[in-house]
Amino acid sequence: MTKYILIADDHDIVLAGTSLILESRIQDIIIHQAEDYPEAIDKISKQKYDLVILDINMPESKNKKMISEIKELDPDIKILIFSAYEEEIAVQYIKEGANGYLSKLSKVDEISEAVKKIFSEGYYYPSAIVNQLLQDSPLDSIKNLSEREYEIFILMVKGYGNLEISNAMNIQMTTISTYKKRIHNKLKTNNLATLIKLYQTYIS
Repeated sequence: MTKYILIADDHDIVLAGTSLILESRIQDIIIHQAEDYPEAIDKISKQKYDLVILDINMPESKNKKMISEIKELDPDIKILIFSAYEEEIAVQYIKEGANGYLSKLSKVDEISEAVKKIFSEGYYYPSAIVNQLLQDSPLDSIKNLSEREYEIFILMVKGYGNLEISNAMNIQMTTISTYKKRIHNKLKTNNLATLIKLYQTYIS
């Protein structure tokens, strides 16, 4: 099945070079390009992409807010942060819901392997990123939830379904699904039972 990739970066050489590397090493992909954040958002709103390779320091960037905005447009899209910033910065974006980080200083093989791993496993974290994520307690992650995310988190662990949350908070069902995925990403959970256990530990 053909995979669609959007590379968002304001440097022509990065757009051209990364496109060439991926097209020569991964079969059945179609690559589009965006030179700034508004162009990236416009394309994501019009085309279904499997992956966006995102430079976090391009014109009209919204920093970490970009992750939630992109996921709100398409909760299923994978986001690979592609940046020259240190891993400490990348971890902040991963906590917001990005699916991986790749340094712009990476070797050619690592670029293609990162994309292949995101397609096969849903994430790509270099060892330095993994070590930092392991140092963070899931309980600390609860404190990083936004006010609205925390409210929905509490309703989830109380057993509220999407319809009940929608009625209680007066928000659309599709928006609730987006919030739920964001909460699971931030707390590194994938089911309600784990959320409940985490909440019980948090309040104890």
